[in-house]
Amino acid sequence: MKTLDVIAAVLLVIGGLNWLLVGVMDFDLVKYVLGAIPLAMKAVYVIVGLAAIYQIFQWKAIQQRWRH
Repeated sequence: MKTLDVIAAVLLVIGGLNWLLVGVMDFDLVKYVLGAIPLAMKAVYVIVGLAAIYQIFQWKAIQQRWRH
């Protein structure tokens, strides 16, 4: 489960940095990289969203796993 915790955290950081770029420079890195493949772009957004949902519902469990 720790591996999944790390993957979710990395995805959230990537998503957060993308939103920082959108907010500050009006530049969507995901669209820039995958714009020619709309399905892949949508998949990235869905995966990052699922990582956020995982973090929300596993917050306490994640804290307990990483204390040991």
